[in-house]
Amino acid sequence: MSKGSLLRTAILVLSAAAAGSACAQDAIKIGMVMPMTGPLAAAGQQVLAGARLYLKQHGDTIDGKKIELIIRDDASSGETGKRLIQELIVNEKVDIVGGGLTAELFPSAGLITETQKPTVIMLSSTTAVVEKSPFFVRTSCTLAQSSAILADWTMKKGLAKAVTLVTEFAPGLEAEATFTNNYKAAGGQIAEAIRVPLRNPDFAPFLQRVKEAGPQALFVFVPSTQAATFAKQFVERGLDKAGITLIGPGDLTDDEALPNMGDAMVGAVTAHFYSAAHASVLNAAFTDAYRKQVKDGANFMAVSGYDGMHAIYEALKKTGGSADGKALIAAMRGMTWESPRGPMSIDRNTGEVVHNIYIRKVEKIGGELRNVEFETFNNVSDPRVAAR
Repeated sequence: MSKGSLLRTAILVLSAAAAGSACAQDAIKIGMVMPMTGPLAAAGQQVLAGARLYLKQHGDTIDGKKIELIIRDDASSGETGKRLIQELIVNEKVDIVGGGLTAELFPSAGLITETQKPTVIMLSSTTAVVEKSPFFVRTSCTLAQSSAILADWTMKKGLAKAVTLVTEFAPGLEAEATFTNNYKAAGGQIAEAIRVPLRNPDFAPFLQRVKEAGPQALFVFVPSTQAATFAKQFVERGLDKAGITLIGPGDLTDDEALPNMGDAMVGAVTAHFYSAAHASVLNAAFTDAYRKQVKDGANFMAVSGYDGMHAIYEALKKTGGSADGKALIAAMRGMTWESPRGPMSIDRNTGEVVHNIYIRKVEKIGGELRNVEFETFNNVSDPRVAAR
């Protein structure tokens, strides 16, 4: 090959490399680590479906920069998720992290802070997570928000003796602690506190203990992926006919799983930030679009992923497409918008989500079970954060 040919080849190679580098710089990478398999798979799949719906509706380009979504499956394991978050940050050079499980976010907080990677928590509902890094914000919820309000509501209804039954992992323990503290402070009696294992739970023996305790109310938190199993065993043990009011955070009557729970859930009262039956034009459009894309009903996990992408998109618009970590997190904090769930915001000081909490009752409407909102508590902050 002549010197001229070699020179032209070198120029072409350098040009191609420069073009590749420019393309890389024009892409904004969002790395999402979610449980796509394992016992919590349905939750991760719903969050991702909500995020993808937002991308479909709003395009995959902001200020000329391509939005690239990189998905990793933590298989419902915090240890696996921690490793995947590290790989996304170190190897894939992601600009933004979409956060999933509590068990992987806690040990990843140091790396996220060191590398200044804005992390939007779209799944975890444990209060203590957000305070672990100044680069965390949340668009899901905290169980303390709904559990505290539900405790007060239960006492106002004269249900002064309760049993708690929760899954033994961080969100369940937080729900239990918040409900118990508020309930006792209002004069309520906890007859028994029952904890069940996260993996492959058999609720039957625990429900027998509930029946024997004879409470007026049963406060339940189980992951939404296990709610249908709980409902089945609730009926098998005859608790639906025992005169016990079934209450809990919204995971208990998850909109997506509710159709498979049967009429035993009719009358169950939950406190939550979202219902697929929420009466707004925006929510009607969201649920319709979600059903068309996913061939299934929307739920609170889906809207958390949808709103998570909204926070990212709006922050990137504010920074002019810059993925600088400090600029993006500053743009997210203090953000307010109208969501399918209703009005919501991200607290400027803490990065915590602030939204309405609705008291809902399961009713059968047109042959379908629905979470019907009948009381609203506006702009609810996490009570454990507010108390600090």
